[in-house]
Amino acid sequence: MGRLQGKTALVTGGTSGIGLETAKLFVAEGAKVAVTGLDPERLETTRAELGPEALVFGADVSDRQAMETVAARIRETWGHLDVVFANAGVFRAAPIERMDEATMDLLLGTNFKGVVHTVQATLPLLAPGASVIFTSSAVDSKGYAGMSLYAATKAAVRSLARSLSAELVDRGIRVNVVAPGAIETPIWGRTGLPQEVVDGMAAGIKDTNPMKRFGKPSEIARTVLFLASDDSSYILGQNLYVDGGTQAL
Repeated sequence: MGRLQGKTALVTGGTSGIGLETAKLFVAEGAKVAVTGLDPERLETTRAELGPEALVFGADVSDRQAMETVAARIRETWGHLDVVFANAGVFRAAPIERMDEATMDLLLGTNFKGVVHTVQATLPLLAPGASVIFTSSAVDSKGYAGMSLYAATKAAVRSLARSLSAELVDRGIRVNVVAPGAIETPIWGRTGLPQEVVDGMAAGIKDTNPMKRFGKPSEIARTVLFLASDDSSYILGQNLYVDGGTQAL
């Protein structure tokens, strides 16, 4: 029997990278899974990968009404949710003097407000014993040049999880955070930076990583599965770094 047998789960940003790997693992472990994404082509390929029982929504997490619509569809179909993985996020890097208003709005709207919208929309569907997981980042507590606004949004998510843990524990809902280090995902192709700059950043990250490599989406997915399952039933309000030892060593 799978570790999520009979459970229902929502994965935002579930059509690529960490989100897609997690959604596929959830399905393999017995869950019924709903995912959100934005790219029409990836939405279609995700439907094929997850199978006919999956719910696949084109929805922008920065839009509160869009997430309310997703929640309403899930209620109509399944009635409740056992797991919410608020994973949708964007990465943009630039020196602070080049951080324009549009980029700030994108980072804050997706990485922070998107998490809040996801929680607000799905909270009425969460049964006692539900698990809520946020995606933060290993940069949430460490300074990296050029990542100030991105890191700030991820630190905000970390802080939000602490407060929500205190707020929701009496309702039997656990909130935890997974904080990946550098992971091999398509997000590196959407930084807004020239390729040579991205390549330089990647090389620097590998050099300073104790394991000398990027992580794989599947490694984060297995961590999220642990936090989603009853195996982590006594874990609450934690920020679990999955970063090859960068924070610790």
